[in-house]
Amino acid sequence: MHRVVGVPNVTPTYASSNTTLSQLKWIATNSMTTSMLNPTQLQLLEVADLTPLNLSPEQIAEMATKLDASLLSDAQLVGFLQICNALYRGGEPLITDLAYDQIFLAELEKRHPDHPYLQTVEPELAFAGKTVLLPEKMLSTEKTYTADGIKKWLARLEKAAEDIGIDIESLHFKSTPKLDGYAAYDDGNLLYTRGDGRKGTDITRVFERGLIVGGNGLRGQGAGEIVVNQSYFASHLADTFDNARNFQASIIKEKDLGQHALEAIQNHAAVFYPFAQLPQWQGCAQDLKANLADIITQALSSVDYDVDGVVFEVTDEVLKNHLGATRHHHRWQIAYKNNIETAIVTVLSVTPQTSRSGRVNPVAELEPTRLSGALISRATAHHYGMVKEQGIGIGTVIELTRSGQVIPKIERVITPQTPQIPEHCPSCGSDLVWDSDYLYCLNTTQCPAQIENSIEHFFRVLANNDGFGGKTIQKLHAAGVSSVYAIYQLSLEDLMGMGFGEKTAQNLLAQRQLSQSLAIEDWRFLGAFGIHRMGLGNCERLLQHYRLADIFQLTVEEIINIEGFADKTAAAVVESLAKIQHDFQQLYQLGFNLITTPLLSEQQQNHSPIAGKIIVFTGTMIHGKRDVMAQQAKRLGAKVATSVTGKTDFLVTGTDVGAAKIAAAIEKGVNVISEDAYLALLS
Repeated sequence: MHRVVGVPNVTPTYASSNTTLSQLKWIATNSMTTSMLNPTQLQLLEVADLTPLNLSPEQIAEMATKLDASLLSDAQLVGFLQICNALYRGGEPLITDLAYDQIFLAELEKRHPDHPYLQTVEPELAFAGKTVLLPEKMLSTEKTYTADGIKKWLARLEKAAEDIGIDIESLHFKSTPKLDGYAAYDDGNLLYTRGDGRKGTDITRVFERGLIVGGNGLRGQGAGEIVVNQSYFASHLADTFDNARNFQASIIKEKDLGQHALEAIQNHAAVFYPFAQLPQWQGCAQDLKANLADIITQALSSVDYDVDGVVFEVTDEVLKNHLGATRHHHRWQIAYKNNIETAIVTVLSVTPQTSRSGRVNPVAELEPTRLSGALISRATAHHYGMVKEQGIGIGTVIELTRSGQVIPKIERVITPQTPQIPEHCPSCGSDLVWDSDYLYCLNTTQCPAQIENSIEHFFRVLANNDGFGGKTIQKLHAAGVSSVYAIYQLSLEDLMGMGFGEKTAQNLLAQRQLSQSLAIEDWRFLGAFGIHRMGLGNCERLLQHYRLADIFQLTVEEIINIEGFADKTAAAVVESLAKIQHDFQQLYQLGFNLITTPLLSEQQQNHSPIAGKIIVFTGTMIHGKRDVMAQQAKRLGAKVATSVTGKTDFLVTGTDVGAAKIAAAIEKGVNVISEDAYLALLS
C-alpha cells in the first residue's frame, strides 16, 4: 500500500547549503536513473541531433547513476548537460532538476564561469513547424533552493534601487506559482515554443485542436505554460504516462492526437495557462522577508497544476530596466525551488551492495511509489546499523520523503519488521565484519565487486578517457583481468579472445593510450587509486608538500604537520599508502603524462611577477586554453580562482567579456588586464 501526500499539505523545508551536495550523492543508489536509456529517450536525442556527442547510451546512463560531475572532462560535462536538457524538455528526464543544477551545472560554473552554455537559455526540443522570432525574449529564471538565496537576491535589488535613487520602502514585489509545464508564448495570432529564448517554433496547431486558455480564456496574454490538471492526470493518465511533462510534450509533438491527449483537451484538463492569470501575492520587501514560508506554502497550493517552485519578482519598471538581464535570465526575477512530498510505503526487501571500499550498503527495495513526478522504487537505508536498530526488513512500513525533487529518503519507520542482516558478502561470499554501524567485506583482493569498482574508479577519476565503464570492466574481470595494471598489458588479440569485437577492442586500446598520453595532474593520478580518506582535495594538498615519488616514505607525524590532516586521517593515509604501493609503482612506471603540483616551499621562493597573486581568467583566450593557462599560473606560484572578489589581484580577460563584469571588478579594486598584457607580464 502507499499513500502519496502532495505539496499543498506540507510546510516548505529550506535546503541547507552545507548538506545538500553530499545528500545528492545518495541518489546513486536510488531509482531516478536506469542502467540504459529507454527507446523514447534515444529517439529524443536523435531528434535533438545530439548523437554526434560521441557518448554511448551506456556512458550517459552511467553518468546519471554516478552523479559525480568532477570526474567528467569538460566536453563530457557540457555534452551531458545538453543531453539531460533535451530529455527533460522531451518529457523523459534522466536526472532531477536539483541534480542538474547543483551537481553538473554548478561544476561547469566552477570550472568555466563564462562558458557559453551558462550564458544562454537551455533550448527546447524542435517540433514540426516553422521557426520564428519570438515577440519578446523568453529567458530562463535564476534559481535558488534556500531562503537565504531569496534574501541575498532582495539585498542585491535593494542595493541597485539605492544606487539609482529609488526609495527602498516604495519597492513592491509579487510572487506566483512556478508552473512545471511546457513554456510557450501567445501573441494572439500565433503560439510559439520558447525554443532558445529568442526563436521558437510555431505550434498554433494546439489551439486548432481545441486547447483553451486558462484563467479568463483570452488569447494574446504573452508567456505561459501548457499544463494538465493534477487531479485529472492522477485519475486518467498516470497509468499511461510516467509524468505530467511527458504527457504535455505529447500534446505538442503528435501530428495526430492520441486518444488520451484529445480527451484531456476536450475535457479542458489540458490548457495553455498565461503567467498573467496566475494567482499572486503582492507586498513590500519587509513583508516578503517576514512571511516567506507562508507565501511559499500558499503559492504551492494555489493551482491544481504541477508546480515546482515559486517565482518572485520586483514590480518597479524603472528598477527592472536598470537591472536588465543576462543572456540567460532576468536579474529582477528569481525562482525558489523546494518541493517536498511524502508517502507511506511498504519495503519489499533490503538488498546488500558491496562498494569499492568493501563496505556493504543496504538498499531498500520499495513498492513503486510516485513522488514529485518520478516513480521511486529504491531508497538508501544508509547503513546496516540503521537497518538493525529500526527494524527495516520485508514488510516494514516507512514514511518516504523526497525533498527538492531529488532525495528519496526514509524519514521514519512506522511499522518495523525483523531485519535480515547479511552474514556474507553478496559479491564474494566472504564473512562480513562489523565496524561501528557498518558491515565490511575484508576480502579486498578477491571480491569481484571491490575489484571491478576499483578498476572503474581508476579510469573515471583520470577523466581523460572513455570506454572503461562498468559493463566493459565486468566482462574483462570475467575473463580473468583483476587489476588496472593487467588492463595495460592487454593486446588486441587478448581483447578479441575475451569476446570483444575488433572495432571495440581497437577503441579500448586507443582510449587506454589516451589515459597515458593526455596530461593530467599528479594529484588526480594519485586519487585514482582510491586511497582511504584521500579525496582529490587531500591528494592535491599532500602533493603541495611532498613529491609524488616520496609519499610512500612519509610518517604519520609528517602528514599530521600538513594543514587539514588530523591524527586519525594521517594514520589511515599511511596505512592505505602501504597497501597500494605495489600497484602504484607498477602503473607509475608505465609513464603517464603527469603535471607536477608545485611545492608550497618552491612557490614561496618563486620570484615570478604573479607568485602569491590571486588570478581569475575570464572569456575566450586566443593564445591558449584557460585550463592550460591556469595550470601554468599555479606552477609560477599564483592562486587561481573562479570568481572575482575583493582579494583578487588580476582579472585576465579574453574575448566576449561583458562590460558589467569588468566594471564590477574595477569597482572592487581588481587589476583588469588583457590576455596579451598578462603574457607580456610573464615574459
